[in-house]
Amino acid sequence: MAKSSKLCVIYNMAAKYRAPIFQLMDKEMDIDWHYSNQIGDIKEMDSSLLKKVTKLRRTNIIGSLYWQHGVMSLINQSEYNTFLALGELFSLSTWGLLIKRKLFYKNKKIYLWSHGWYGREGIIKRWMKKIFFGLSNGTFLYGNYARDIAIQQGNNPDKLWVIHNSLDYATHIKLRETLLPSDIYKDYFNNSDPTLVFIGRLTRVKHLDMVIQAVHTLKLKGENYNIVFVGDGEERKNLEKLAVEMNVNVWFYGGCYDDAQTAQLIYDADLCVSPGNVGLTAMHSMVFGTPVLTHSNFANQMPEFEAIQQGITGDFFQEGDIIDLVNSISNWFKNHSNRELVRIECYKEIDSKWTPEYQNKILKHNLKL
Repeated sequence: MAKSSKLCVIYNMAAKYRAPIFQLMDKEMDIDWHYSNQIGDIKEMDSSLLKKVTKLRRTNIIGSLYWQHGVMSLINQSEYNTFLALGELFSLSTWGLLIKRKLFYKNKKIYLWSHGWYGREGIIKRWMKKIFFGLSNGTFLYGNYARDIAIQQGNNPDKLWVIHNSLDYATHIKLRETLLPSDIYKDYFNNSDPTLVFIGRLTRVKHLDMVIQAVHTLKLKGENYNIVFVGDGEERKNLEKLAVEMNVNVWFYGGCYDDAQTAQLIYDADLCVSPGNVGLTAMHSMVFGTPVLTHSNFANQMPEFEAIQQGITGDFFQEGDIIDLVNSISNWFKNHSNRELVRIECYKEIDSKWTPEYQNKILKHNLKL
């Protein structure tokens, strides 16, 4: 494939889960990458997987505000006419880059890649976002929900493109092709009851105690379910104690770094339940055919909730409402007796628009490189 003009990508860091899309972009476009080192406990991808990487020094200023050194001078370089930057409102260096382009380099283009709008912004933040994203030549957003909010607030719809998100799709598909139903849960729990799964960090913000409480309530009503938590975290001990108190079947599988094992655990489960925000868990679950139940307050969700087609690839319950969660779990199993049909619908959703290939297509079409 013939390559056109060079693209300068500016990011906060290269998270490991972004490796597949970054590598695909690097393969099909002529890119110079500029980003900082690992932030917090987010795993970083191997920079040697990309052809040309420049590491930027990052300075935290106050609160969430930060500056990436060297960003402002990139606009001066003649080899760069097109930029793609992470659209973080708190990146003062990105603000500087956008303003400098607007004043002195109007022939160059800067595009942003961002969560964008959540729907819970106050007046000041809405005003700031309208200015920030308005300074760019266009913004790639993770979801239609954010795009709709942006349009409602007066932002130009012709400069907003939905790119969704992705994980290591190629690896997941290879694993998926090898999967067959197993007796892993039947053997562990010594029953054939439906199994609810959660995969991810066991943290307070995920409200996983609600899953245990809901299953306890369902048990009192004569409906029995197993729970599997794949992951570890600071809430594990509290959850273990609660599971004993509630007398429900919970398997604390722990952290799992074997993709084949994780794939089998998800595949054999019947429903992924994420009472807090769902994020990448939705994609990880659906790519192996397991539907997702999470809360319906989209202003407090991550963009991946859009992979859930209500009643088809999952469902929603009222945020924080344990009774509604109980009813939603019960109703899902009453109305979805055909597990294989649900599995196929989950596959279709992820395969259609939650892949690196889909993201790369949207990027190339709108960047016009």
